[in-house]
Amino acid sequence: MNSLERGETQREIRAMPSEGLIAGIKNRVLQTLARWMPGPFTFRVWAHRMRGVAMGTRVHVAPDVMIETAYPHWVSIGNNVQLGTRCMILAHMHSLPPKGSPKSYVSVRIEDDAYIGPGAIILPNVRIGRGAVVTAGSVVSRSVPPMTMVQGNPAQAVARCGVALTWDTPLKTFYLNLKPLEPRPSGVNSVDPQWGFKADSGSS
Repeated sequence: MNSLERGETQREIRAMPSEGLIAGIKNRVLQTLARWMPGPFTFRVWAHRMRGVAMGTRVHVAPDVMIETAYPHWVSIGNNVQLGTRCMILAHMHSLPPKGSPKSYVSVRIEDDAYIGPGAIILPNVRIGRGAVVTAGSVVSRSVPPMTMVQGNPAQAVARCGVALTWDTPLKTFYLNLKPLEPRPSGVNSVDPQWGFKADSGSS
């Protein structure tokens, strides 16, 4: 087998799974309805579940939220999660097909009690830990540890959350229990192999 044939074989193996016409139309119609119809705890959640997104209980979906158009079943969202207005969750890029079985593959996993702020962008192959907070407008390209607030583009850990920012949590209570992180000295390796970066220095 010459190099050209090997390249063609690799492209076939690593190709993105095809999206059927009927399924594609269904996903886009339901996505559009979910963006604008009322019902943040009811209709919008139902519509995304019908598309294939795995969603737990008491998930709040604000207006104009975009969740993976082509492969919604690659997104898993836990219980008591809040998705802020105009946030976007991307589960694939055309040059990064899944390594495992497309049917069981999960690209973006948002765990219980997480808060995704307005306008935030969640990129493929990340996990948002339990109780984590992604502030408005942040771009998440690496996994976020539990009970950690991240901010910026790319998102970086800025604080530890003493309590989760759920729908029932008073904002004042959340801020009073927030512990800012000290900036790390330059040159210090702060990468965690599980999460992509450390959330704190080990102090409680």
